Amino acid sequence: MLGTALVAGCGGESEPRPVQSPESAAAGAPAAAESGPIFVDHTASAGLDFVHFNGMWGDLLLQEITCGAGALLDYDGDGDLDAYLLQGHMVGPGKTLDDATVPPRHQAPLTDRLYRNDLAFAAGGENSIRFVDVTAALGGAPTGYGCGVGVGDYDGDGWPDVYVANVGPNQLLRNQGDGTFRDVTAETGVGDEGTGVAAVFFDYDGDGWLDLFVGNNVTFDNTGATVCRSLSGAPDYCGPGAYPYQADRLYRNLGRGREGRVTFADATESTGLATSPPRPTLGAVTADFDGDGWVDLYVANDGQPNNLWLNRHDGTFSDEALLAGCAVNASGASEASMGVVTGDFDGDGDPDLFMTHLIKETNTLYLNDGRGSFSDATAAAGLASGSLPFTSFGTAPLDYDNDGRLDLLIVNGAVTLLPSLVAAGDPFPLHQTNQLFHNEGATSAGAPRFADVTDRAGKVFELSEVGRGLARGDVDNDGDIDALVINNGGPPRLMVNQVGSSGSWLGARPISCASASDALGARVTVRRSGGTPQRRRVQTDGSFSSAADPRLLFGMGAARAADSLSAVWPDGSAARWRQPPVGRYAVLSPSCGRGGGP
Repeated sequence: MLGTALVAGCGGESEPRPVQSPESAAAGAPAAAESGPIFVDHTASAGLDFVHFNGMWGDLLLQEITCGAGALLDYDGDGDLDAYLLQGHMVGPGKTLDDATVPPRHQAPLTDRLYRNDLAFAAGGENSIRFVDVTAALGGAPTGYGCGVGVGDYDGDGWPDVYVANVGPNQLLRNQGDGTFRDVTAETGVGDEGTGVAAVFFDYDGDGWLDLFVGNNVTFDNTGATVCRSLSGAPDYCGPGAYPYQADRLYRNLGRGREGRVTFADATESTGLATSPPRPTLGAVTADFDGDGWVDLYVANDGQPNNLWLNRHDGTFSDEALLAGCAVNASGASEASMGVVTGDFDGDGDPDLFMTHLIKETNTLYLNDGRGSFSDATAAAGLASGSLPFTSFGTAPLDYDNDGRLDLLIVNGAVTLLPSLVAAGDPFPLHQTNQLFHNEGATSAGAPRFADVTDRAGKVFELSEVGRGLARGDVDNDGDIDALVINNGGPPRLMVNQVGSSGSWLGARPISCASASDALGARVTVRRSGGTPQRRRVQTDGSFSSAADPRLLFGMGAARAADSLSAVWPDGSAARWRQPPVGRYAVLSPSCGRGGGP
């Protein structure tokens, strides 16, 4: 186990007991000025040789430009983050790889790929990331057209499992704890056959077992019969309105049956999610938006009103997005809603929403009043005009400089042909550069104010690619958040943070009561003298179609120590620790005195 173990005793307080852990050389140091790039591209040096293949052959099919996703997860339990990357395939009836506009970089058969991180720790220096392709560990590696991925320990055995949402039948891969996975789709009953884009594990009914939401998009027409044109009359990619919408699915985890197997039941109708008409889902994220102690679900739909499914504590949900002010923007318009994340951007202790949209739409920041009502603060936060030239997909709330405030990383790539690139003869005229925004703190009106710092973020931000997925996490375990950007029709980008670990930080990994599983839904608060309390929630969901590091990282700014750390587990168990250790990850374990688990 990597980090320091903090175990709650009967009194709710405990002293930390050290376990094997690399120390951060900069732990407790004041934040350093940014004298160099904020992020550096380590893709090649880390051995991440994956290249996404989208199957395009010249007929401008929507499927070929929609997908591109991946996950950061510690599948082998060695304390560092590994990478799972989804692959595409040839699109169109009767088409073979010989028809591809750009041939695949990997040999057939094309499959998803798993990379193990063999992280080497350097005393007083930079930890060395080295990814090794271990796709063979997937057994019969998934060969579907991958669009989305979710990560969670569905069977409560302490090992993170992987759910792959495909264009077509989805797959659940059970982590067997020995470095390998097994396809358990049929025996668990979660093989939805829609166009899955979002996959989210969360415990909506509070029984200690992770349930599964699958967000479906549209039924693609890959025959070429559906033809769309730009405003100039030239052929172009279609939008979602040209295709039939598909219904989302919610699977309830039934726990371990008499044969020892964990199975699911389709609870879409019984929970009330079927009361919403099918809409083209692109993103989904969970949080307790109304502060009642139960996890809710927010679903982002492409060009249609979004859903805020508030948990009614009885196994059902009701869609309150319109009344809550987060179905449409402040102008009353539905937006493209590709990526969506939640985080406490204004530091008031409740989960806000940020989502990415189409070119000429603004990305949108919704601030929560703590009771599940939202206000569109996009313009006040300085996030409006800078997003107009871009079509944005993956996004992440990350405190890149560890000053205690959540910043925003945004991944861009168009979905209609860009005239300037078409005129230049570009073979894939959708690529754009990515963006980084720094949270400057609250204005007098209470909204956070963001500054565009892309021009000093690093050379990797000068690359123009077709960005889609984004998974955030501390890949080199140095105490700051890195990012894995997944591009459509190209290589990913492993963007390693160069500035955050120069300041003081505190990491936390809450685990469940009955196993070492990451306690999805647990809430952690860190308090420091003279600073606003920081609140984070354990989750792997959000962004676009991707899954993130479940560990929590708190930037301490100039503070050299924290006064206290408190945690509330999904079953209501709570604990508090005084003066938690900084400069390392603490494994938070409950006393298991109440509630239940797998």
